[in-house]
Amino acid sequence: MRDYKAEFENRVEFIKNILKSSGAGGIVYGNSGGKDSALVGILCKAACENTVGIILPCTVKRNYDEDAKDALAVAGAYGIETRRVDLSPVKEALIKSLGGVTALNSSALANMAPRLRMITLYAVAAAENRLVAGTGNRSEAYVGYFTKWGDGANDFNPIADLTVTEIYEFLRYLGAPEVIINKAPSAALFDNQTDESEMGVSYAELDAYIRGEDIPSDKAERIKKLHERSEHKRRGIAKYAK
Repeated sequence: MRDYKAEFENRVEFIKNILKSSGAGGIVYGNSGGKDSALVGILCKAACENTVGIILPCTVKRNYDEDAKDALAVAGAYGIETRRVDLSPVKEALIKSLGGVTALNSSALANMAPRLRMITLYAVAAAENRLVAGTGNRSEAYVGYFTKWGDGANDFNPIADLTVTEIYEFLRYLGAPEVIINKAPSAALFDNQTDESEMGVSYAELDAYIRGEDIPSDKAERIKKLHERSEHKRRGIAKYAK
């Protein structure tokens, strides 16, 4: 197991240095009630008293119920200021506006919420001289399980190098609320969705693959394909150059 005491101290110092060099006076992040946002919130609060987490429900019932309660549990345990912005009316208005322009498919609809959330976070950041903290982990980045220009956008990310296995180890070390550690990971982009069912591979299998360990061949092939198909998400924007 990693030395999470040292990890905590180093990541907190990293955040402090980012803030100092940027001239920003605070941090804002999306408090989804999940494992990643919990760890980011804890780290940011330790580094900067002026940290605010925003709960951003958007049409999915779970956003308003389970996830909101879990987000508040983390915020309460670590004294993190919490605000809430309901994005359902915004998404509905956008869908209506696009009605005469194109036929929206499931991918277009699912990715709206993460992008609307990022618009909201950057609006708060600009209004209050804050930086937007990212909440993506190494495992999900490897297979492209994030929304480009949505939850993949941020000013800094203090957990980008951690796998999901390490995220949970870190949260246990920090004594995070059990509801966060025990719940099935879900981006909650639609009702009854879980990350593992959507990816078609478990986090245990994915992290084992990343570590170079053997996993069932069909799962390895699935991970390989997900990684290849999502390469465009991890590289910079393609630019023409003479």
